[in-house]
Amino acid sequence: MYNVNHIIYIGIICFDVEIISIFERVIKMTKSSKSLPQNRIRMLAVSGLFAAIIFVLTAYLHIPTGAGYTHAGDGVIYLAACLLPTPYAVCASVIGGALADGLTGFVTWMPATIVIKAVTALFFTNKSEKIITVRNVLGIIPSLVVCVCCYSLYEGIVMTDNLSWATIIAAFGQTPAYCIQVLASSILFLICGVAFDKIKLKRRLDF
Repeated sequence: MYNVNHIIYIGIICFDVEIISIFERVIKMTKSSKSLPQNRIRMLAVSGLFAAIIFVLTAYLHIPTGAGYTHAGDGVIYLAACLLPTPYAVCASVIGGALADGLTGFVTWMPATIVIKAVTALFFTNKSEKIITVRNVLGIIPSLVVCVCCYSLYEGIVMTDNLSWATIIAAFGQTPAYCIQVLASSILFLICGVAFDKIKLKRRLDF
């Protein structure tokens, strides 16, 4: 009999296999195009793919937490920032995250999401040959700080009728949910990152 953990592990493995397959198809498609510089086409295609994956994981695979929701979509933002040049990674992160808020009834969170996801992408680098490096793993720490502090401050200052220290402090009550979000995202990032490094995805994308 399978328990919940087994089902989660199987789901993650299936997700890795499917994403790798999608990346392989994108690479093949962009290599056959002649209208724009090949590298630029590939970056645009992969950026669009990342934005779509971020949107799906954030919008449809999340757990409501009262004021908002918890999800693992940030893990794909980490991956995007490790694979794509910074401007492309920022755009993919912002588009995916903002669409998820806007199309699932959390429009009021969009301004915060746009800023936070853009900043989050800056904590990682695509300059190394591998995704999983000390720099990129350590990038999770400031991502956690930005997620907790910025979303909490936004809720306590912008999304309140009577601004006070009490409302700001109360907003930080969502901290455990944000920590779970970053933890889930980090697990997804590490598992996918290791898998992508094994197939040398960065070298195959050749950005």
